[in-house]
Amino acid sequence: MSETGREPLRIGVLGAARITERSLIDPARATGHRLVAVAARDRARAEAFAAGHGVERVVSSYADLIADPEVDVVYNPLANGLHGPWNLAALAAGKHVLSEKPSASNAAEAAEVRLAAERAGTVFMEAFHYLFHPVTRRLHELLASGELGELRHVEAVVAIAAPPDTDPRWSLPLAGGALMDLGCYGLHALRMLAPWAGGAPRLAAARAGERAGAPGVDEWLDADLEYPGGATGSARCHMAHDGLDMSIRIVGSRGEATAPNFVLPQLDDRITIRTTQGERTEHLGTRSSYTYQLEAFAARVRGGAPLPLDADDAVTTMELIDAAYRAAGFEPRPRTARAGVS
Repeated sequence: MSETGREPLRIGVLGAARITERSLIDPARATGHRLVAVAARDRARAEAFAAGHGVERVVSSYADLIADPEVDVVYNPLANGLHGPWNLAALAAGKHVLSEKPSASNAAEAAEVRLAAERAGTVFMEAFHYLFHPVTRRLHELLASGELGELRHVEAVVAIAAPPDTDPRWSLPLAGGALMDLGCYGLHALRMLAPWAGGAPRLAAARAGERAGAPGVDEWLDADLEYPGGATGSARCHMAHDGLDMSIRIVGSRGEATAPNFVLPQLDDRITIRTTQGERTEHLGTRSSYTYQLEAFAARVRGGAPLPLDADDAVTTMELIDAAYRAAGFEPRPRTARAGVS
């Protein structure tokens, strides 16, 4: 049994992505859920993945995994452009789906995923794991308590060193780009502050730079947002940065709070709070945000517990991503056909 005392999730994994070890394998071990099956385009790679991570068996294709009657949850960490097609396929098969972000290549495809989830009656969630960690919950508490006063400004930065040129994150057909891979975190984090800002933010402006040798793919993008209550926001992302920066700074009328790594708070669990009363640093714990996420997802699937993320939320995020691309002079990412990728 899982740690909740309920029946463990029976999870099938699409692909053998590197992220899966920290995003799913370790959390499943920690919480007692089963890794039933894995499929990859290269069966030998799938077999090595299964042997190395304790997955019970290998199946021949993504389609076979989705059709497997023992699999009740499909985890989708494929390249961005393959999120939408395989999310649609898994939902059509009646599976619960935990999809890496973003849920689709563009807002139109995300709306199709939402409709498929409604028809399936199963749980669909986009894996914005940061939202479940105490670091993010504490930032929200600081606003809700009034300690920071009224929200005036928020700035989020998500930047990493450049992946290799052959990485699918640089591929336009696979829906790559800095905003898709990184900036979605910043936009989502700013969206989640709506309760303390008079409502959801709107895009005011965006600027971006194209990756050399990758036409139509953004190497960096800066988005400016405005809230109904008068606060402003900045969401910056860079996929060829000099180092790592995943920080968020929230400024209120009475003080401010900064988290140096809100995306991966298990690597740095600090929040620094500055008010007229002085400065202090709080440590919120290094337990993985992915483990908190899997617990919350399982509680929804097995017990009907509420979730802060659903297919509606995924559509709203993709609408903001598409708007930022257009404002910066880029086109939204094209959708990818499923045929031939299994």
